[in-house]
Amino acid sequence: MTDQTAADIFGAVTIRPPLDPELAPVEEARGAVFPALSDETLPEIRRQIAEGSPGLDSEALTAGGRVRVEERQVPGPEGAPDITVLILSPVEDRGPKGGILSLHGGGMIMGGRRDHVSHLLPHVIDGSAVVVSVEYRLAPDHPDPAPVEDCYAGLVWMAKNAADLGIDPERLLIAGVSGGGLAAGTALLARDRAFPELSHQVLMCPMLDDRFETHSSRMVDREGVWDRHSNLYAWTSVLGERRGGPDVSQYAATARAQDLSRLPRTYIDTGSAEGFRDEILSYAGRLSEAGVSVDLHMWGGGFHGFDMTVDHAAVSRASSATREEFIRRAPDR
Repeated sequence: MTDQTAADIFGAVTIRPPLDPELAPVEEARGAVFPALSDETLPEIRRQIAEGSPGLDSEALTAGGRVRVEERQVPGPEGAPDITVLILSPVEDRGPKGGILSLHGGGMIMGGRRDHVSHLLPHVIDGSAVVVSVEYRLAPDHPDPAPVEDCYAGLVWMAKNAADLGIDPERLLIAGVSGGGLAAGTALLARDRAFPELSHQVLMCPMLDDRFETHSSRMVDREGVWDRHSNLYAWTSVLGERRGGPDVSQYAATARAQDLSRLPRTYIDTGSAEGFRDEILSYAGRLSEAGVSVDLHMWGGGFHGFDMTVDHAAVSRASSATREEFIRRAPDR
């Protein structure tokens, strides 16, 4: 890890838009619970996340018996260990379903396969989708390219086993919350390796750029869980001394990609008060310029991952409903 601090890189803090009134108290409370990220605090933060996430046990994920919950060991990248995937499928079989590869958030340094799958349960419950969530290796223990290569291996396994899973191979969607950055990188790998073909990508507040060149990358300081210091720690964990330099792969930091053509139809969103805002807006614009159909949403007053954290707030309900409707209509577009 580098001794370079966020202050060395960023200089002065820039202006941040205000948080939504329903969201602000929660973001302040979250920031008080979690210590600043460092090599010393990361194990404890991982433990807190593992123990403090409600509704992630198998019984809760069954949604009252309507969802089948299964875990399998599947092949990892060539020469690497097998990976674990969580599979959520409808108990009532109504014919071929879409396949959703889910990639959890956590800055590629924390989290697990059961995180961030609950928001996809409605699509399993209604019989329209099977969800496969990947337990990818985490940095700094396993730096780039391990996380994105594990995600791609999970996608390849899902595509090759579509018939066994009851999935229509022409309806493969990739989704990630903050892990949307990994979803974007995996989609680029699928395009460049010519397998499999994705129909849609859903990039929720994705982590896309390691360079900290935008206004928003500097504006969140010592607030909430994911500020500019957390972001610097995570990117340095993933990339080491390459962070910010010329030798970073487009699959690790997809804002680096020069060619965004031939990518799947994209849903991408951000809060107006989060550090990833500007890189997300730029990526959405560049996708559109490359001929990709893009649904872009910026939610006023939203912090990073707000709708997964404060689901009762009006802006969170609007965000979740908009995203669910995009996924629900995906087979028709």
